[in-house]
This record gives sequence, structure tokens and C-alpha cells, in this order.
Amino acid sequence: MKLETLKAVQAARDGRHAIVLAKRIADGAEALVSADSATGDLATHADVVALAREALTSGRSDTVDTSVGKVFLQAFIPPPRLIVVGAVHIAQALVPMAAMTGLDVIVIDPRRAFAADYRFPNVTVLQDWPDEAMEKLKPDATTAVVTLTHDPKLDDPALDVALRSDAFYVGSLGSRRTHDKRKARLLEAGITEAQFARIHGPVGLNIGAKSPAEIAISILAEIIQARAALNEPAERKVKAA
Repeated sequence: MKLETLKAVQAARDGRHAIVLAKRIADGAEALVSADSATGDLATHADVVALAREALTSGRSDTVDTSVGKVFLQAFIPPPRLIVVGAVHIAQALVPMAAMTGLDVIVIDPRRAFAADYRFPNVTVLQDWPDEAMEKLKPDATTAVVTLTHDPKLDDPALDVALRSDAFYVGSLGSRRTHDKRKARLLEAGITEAQFARIHGPVGLNIGAKSPAEIAISILAEIIQARAALNEPAERKVKAA
């Protein structure tokens, strides 16, 4: 890989931008392809770019036949991410389980007594206010967001950012009564009915969960379900409908 290509790939990974490196096996000619751009020697070949963008969607690296010979497509896709707002007992159970499923987990809580590193080992813990942290993290289509504080001063600002983003999952802890009050506040803050409808609330699959660990399992299961629905082939979705 050329030095400039390596730097471009690293920059894309640091910025959580999906990118595909297309390299012709015969001579090493390259192209870097994203959802809205293509650069490099192979970027002028439409079939190479089209196949690279298919790899962007599937996330799979593969060798393909093209009009200019065999090309290896190497997909660099940001790992799915979970942002947890509220370093509470449920979060202590949810975070390690989520990490085991391959989610890149970040915990946000400005309360130092909760957001202590020893309570969440090997996980990024931010002690910023949720709206500030969320603006920096910029939730994307590979991001799930869960708010667990039960405190409108912390949950609502995070939800406001999440609901205006492309996050594939947004969940919030609380009873139906709490959820109705949350709706009134967020609508007053400018969130639309359609945006609010994206919230999974009460959060988690309805499995009769009671303890913090059980609630964490129900939340993680719902996130996994949401991810699976996104990756389901279109023809299967049509049949299911």
C-alpha cells in the first residue's frame, strides 16, 4: 500500500468513514472509493467503482473480475458503536456484554462518582455533558445510542442529538408514563413526531427483565435485532412483509 493511500485509509478510519481500497492484482494500481468519491488510477473505471461501493454496503473484502483485470477490494468499515449515556448499574452490566458482541462502547456521564474508570475497565468513559459529547462523537449509521440516567437534564440533550442523527438505534430507559413526559419535552424542543417515533422506549425487548443484568440483556438483544434488520437482504424483507 502506498504511503499516501495508507494515510488516507487511516484518516478515514479515524473519522469513522467507510472506505474501500481497490487494488489491481497484476500491477498494484489503486483506487480509494467512498460513498461519494473515488480517487486513484482505477477511479476512472466505472465497474471498479461500482463493485467497490457494493463492498462498502456489504463490508466484505473480496477479489473480483473487472474490465481491467482481477481487483482485490479491501473494505475498511467503522466497527458498530454503542454510546451509553449514564454510568449506572445497568450500564455496568450492558457495557461488557456489548463489547463481547463486537460493539465499540463509549460511556458518557458528567457525574464523576458514576463515570469512574474503575467501574468501566477497558472502555472509553467521557465525563462531558451528554450534548457536548454527542456533538463530538457524531452518531452515524453504525451507532446505537442508549440513555439510562432517568434524568431529563442528561437524557434529553443526548436524545435530541441522537434523533437528529443517522444512528440505527436509539433507546431510552423509563416507564411508559416517563416516555410520554419525555415526548412532550422533546417535541417542545423541536423534535418531530417522526423523529421521536425512532426511540425504543421503554427500552429493550419485552422479556420480563427485572434486575440490572436482565435489563441489560434485553437492551443488547434489541440492538442486535435492529442491526440484523438493517443487514437483512431486501428480498427477504419483501417476503416478510
